[in-house]
Amino acid sequence: MEVKDSNGALLNDGDSVTLIKDLKVKGSSLVLKRGTVVKKIKLTDDPDEVDCRINGSGIVLRTEFLKKA
Repeated sequence: MEVKDSNGALLNDGDSVTLIKDLKVKGSSLVLKRGTVVKKIKLTDDPDEVDCRINGSGIVLRTEFLKKA
């Protein structure tokens, strides 16, 4: 299964990505700002989602909002 970011670059486990849009986290008052670098992503069973940790919280992000760093 190939997982691609918003620009079409292939993503792998352990890659670093950058957010390309401000994102509100559901069920929380947390807002992830554009330009935030997320390190050590983990691929999931869904090619449109990646699992990561931001500020100690486990979050699933959609690949359409990510750019490979």
